Amino acid sequence: MKFTKVTALAAAAILSAAPAMADLVFPSLSYRTGPYAANGIPFADGYADYFTLLNERDGGIGGVKVKVVECETGYNTQKGVECYEATKGEGALLYQPLSTGITYQLIPKATSDGIPLHTMGYGRTSAANGKVFPWVFNYPGTYWDAASIIIRHLLDENGGSLKGKKIALLYHNSAYGKEPIRTLEELSKKHGFELMLLPVDHPGQEQKSQWLQIRRARPDNVIMWGWGVMNQVAIQEAVNIRYPMDHFIGVWWSGSENDVKPAGEGADGYKAVNFHNVGANYPIFDDLKKYVIDAGKAAGAGDQVGTVLYNRGLYAAMLAAEAARTAQKIHGVKQITAAMMRDGMEALQVDQARMAELGLPNFGPEIHVTCANHGGPGLGAIQQWDAKAGQWKLITDFMPADREVVDRLIEEDSMAYAKEAGITPRDCK
Repeated sequence: MKFTKVTALAAAAILSAAPAMADLVFPSLSYRTGPYAANGIPFADGYADYFTLLNERDGGIGGVKVKVVECETGYNTQKGVECYEATKGEGALLYQPLSTGITYQLIPKATSDGIPLHTMGYGRTSAANGKVFPWVFNYPGTYWDAASIIIRHLLDENGGSLKGKKIALLYHNSAYGKEPIRTLEELSKKHGFELMLLPVDHPGQEQKSQWLQIRRARPDNVIMWGWGVMNQVAIQEAVNIRYPMDHFIGVWWSGSENDVKPAGEGADGYKAVNFHNVGANYPIFDDLKKYVIDAGKAAGAGDQVGTVLYNRGLYAAMLAAEAARTAQKIHGVKQITAAMMRDGMEALQVDQARMAELGLPNFGPEIHVTCANHGGPGLGAIQQWDAKAGQWKLITDFMPADREVVDRLIEEDSMAYAKEAGITPRDCK
């Protein structure tokens, strides 16, 4: 009996001395301040709250707790790079830059450091070519997919023809805003419409001259590639000149509640493309309320739950968590490295059955990532703002991009990058 007691004490001592399993670290390059805060806050809240839900309800991912390390960038590229350098040594498994400018700077750094980037629906579109960009993922869709899907919607609205039409692109005068130009130029040649380019300088509060041009030129449609305060100002300016809202359509970063509500009833009918569904009518929100919001563990005030950008942050975290689970399964370990995380992201398979299990039935298209395709399915639906109801509604099914045009541009741009950077593309056969 005495021997048994000593042995038990010794075993307890050994167990207590063993190091605890380290957290799975997911940095969040957020911006809760500055002219882009209105859009940065809900995304950051949704991203953090999903991981909190996994910790509180499930004990983490595969039994390992998640740690979200948030670093304020102010949507400033230099600060974003500084945040990356300050946090990468904490065991970072994945970065979500939430900025195209920051993404462009981090692609070579993260690739060299062996840390994957997930630039979900933004960043460098040609990074969808996994043969050239093995550490960068932009599923479930890219900017060029979004531009193509918008044009497809306009084709549907005009009996299949845009010949002779005039379409204006009102864009943030940055790497982000310039991303769709080449795609739209190619599509204008293919479909015979005139493309009118209207850049808006950071942060986008002054747009009088652009909307004066729109009033004079009377384009048949206006496409907006904006972010933050630029979106709010543009929608109000459209109201001021009585531009028909159902002819005004934004990219998926120009379609949040924060963009339309300031214009009141005038914003009714405004459209935007989206790569996921809208609203809070999903089972997961019951769990979020129980384990996160009501428990006082929400990242923010809890007032953004169910909004477009909160849902997008939640969606990004869900995809990251599923990739981490995939990595754990592939490598047979719970404590994964950044390199293992990359493998999980490249093998990610999220079908409708799995989304239903996660409490997000039919929330978005199925995602099947491969070595060659890091861009995902490239599907998008059109949402429209109902001012009276105070909510977005999907008015189309999820539609594919023009793969003939988009894939050719991705191949051209990615191979040019490979040549310039001295990269030998991987063989993904």
